[in-house]
Amino acid sequence: MGVQDIIEGKKQWRTHQARVRKLPRDYQIVYREIQKYYFKVGPVDLADGPLLPGIVDFFAEGAAGGKGVLELVGTDVAAFCDDLIKDSDTYADRYQATRNDKTDR
Repeated sequence: MGVQDIIEGKKQWRTHQARVRKLPRDYQIVYREIQKYYFKVGPVDLADGPLLPGIVDFFAEGAAGGKGVLELVGTDVAAFCDDLIKDSDTYADRYQATRNDKTDR
């Protein structure tokens, strides 16, 4: 990864965060909680993948349609998050696999 890649990545991240700040306040709060959750257990390709930008798109459409954020994600936000990444390789899965390998030895 070169310097240009790092600079481009930062530009993309700042643009992404600017889109989040344009959402209504309740959407921003839920988005930040989703983001925290994914940073802890999320998919391995989170930084390069379409998941977070896709959520912002989904939220922007919901806000434009006049829906509340909980109408979109439900009251169990963690279940919403888990459902989005159910078929993805996650850091939590990798950690569990290494724990199981150590236990088997």
